[in-house]
Amino acid sequence: MVRARKYVVVNEFKGWPKREDFQIEEHELPPLKDGEILVKSQWLSVDPYMRVYSSKQKYDQFGYNVGVVVETKAADYPVGTKVVSHKGWCDYCILDTNKVYAEPHRTGKIYKLPVMKGLPDSLAVGAVGMPGVTAYFGFLEHCKPKPGETVVVTGAAGAVGSLVGQIAKIKGCKVIGFAGSDEKVKWLESIGFDKAINYKTADTAAALRAAAPQGVDCYYDNVGGELSSTILYQMNQHGRVVVVGSISSYNEDQTNLPKAAILQPAILYRRLTVSGYIVWDSRDRFPEAFDQIIKWIQSGKIVAKEHVTEGFDNLYDALVGVLKGDNIGKAVVKI
Repeated sequence: MVRARKYVVVNEFKGWPKREDFQIEEHELPPLKDGEILVKSQWLSVDPYMRVYSSKQKYDQFGYNVGVVVETKAADYPVGTKVVSHKGWCDYCILDTNKVYAEPHRTGKIYKLPVMKGLPDSLAVGAVGMPGVTAYFGFLEHCKPKPGETVVVTGAAGAVGSLVGQIAKIKGCKVIGFAGSDEKVKWLESIGFDKAINYKTADTAAALRAAAPQGVDCYYDNVGGELSSTILYQMNQHGRVVVVGSISSYNEDQTNLPKAAILQPAILYRRLTVSGYIVWDSRDRFPEAFDQIIKWIQSGKIVAKEHVTEGFDNLYDALVGVLKGDNIGKAVVKI
């Protein structure tokens, strides 16, 4: 028998998640059934979307997880196979290789680690994982960029935004990124962004007009809020907007959200196309994105930066750090 540890959310989040909202529980895993595998976790993901889901009922903290099979009753998953799942914050878990989870926060099938071609396994919860797919399909299929167009990305120094900006450069676009510190601004410009702006210190409207005097054609929105309203009012006719997140409001009281400038006039008079994208929309196409992103990383066209925290006991701190914007690139936890 294996004794496993897992994080359980025991309180509904009110504002910032608090340490007392989580408990680390120990439990004994049962013997394997046919089709099941016992997996030892190696890399765990922390992501802003974890804050969106909150419930008065206890639940295991979900999230992407890279692990190695240490015991198996599934012929296609021998011992030593590395797998990716959405099982979450646990050090050991049993996975049913035939199961597709139906709940919104568990959608997806277990899959074998992509062929990483010498890249770190940790990228399978980042650039070669859910965030990479979000950047790839969300940007290319919703913004439909054309060479020479101007692209704006918010949350630009995060796991998704930093990839979007680099993909936009590959496609021949001018790229402007908004981030929350001078350190992030400097890093974004070092990886090819034409301009990066610290939204916490700049006059964002004036700074964007100076950086994009001909207007904005595509906007990849990770944050929502007043900053997004400002950007929409500087978009060109028939501009394209994809909304992927709203991190500016994740820690706010959902019954009394902060106010932002009305968007309808900008959408109407500029004939904007605004669409929402959730990565599950592309659940059957993950390998397509993985293959191309791996090629871009190998060729040096994409830098896949990681913000690594070590230790199972530090997962809570890593999550709060992401929500506060402490990370540059993808936040991962090594256990």
